[in-house]
Amino acid sequence: MTEKGPLVQKLEEKMRAAFNPQSLEIINESHLHAGHQPGFNGQGESHIRVRMVAEYFNGMSRVNIHRAVNEVCSDEIAAGLHALAIDVKGTS
Repeated sequence: MTEKGPLVQKLEEKMRAAFNPQSLEIINESHLHAGHQPGFNGQGESHIRVRMVAEYFNGMSRVNIHRAVNEVCSDEIAAGLHALAIDVKGTS
């Protein structure tokens, strides 16, 4: 298991507090994007995937689920998080 960086840890805390998920996985996929931008070597925490299942999302549309997750991550996005992949669903 790889060590979690500070951004991944922070997002885990924020997702748990906001959505009380039954399952949660925050994955740093930055290394998969090395070379996609001039000078980007895949280091750091710029490309993050959120996988989550939470009762909170029951009955919500996909668009509203993405809005809710993006709102929780808004400070990190404003601070330079380049990509946020959202694989999230309700429990039902």
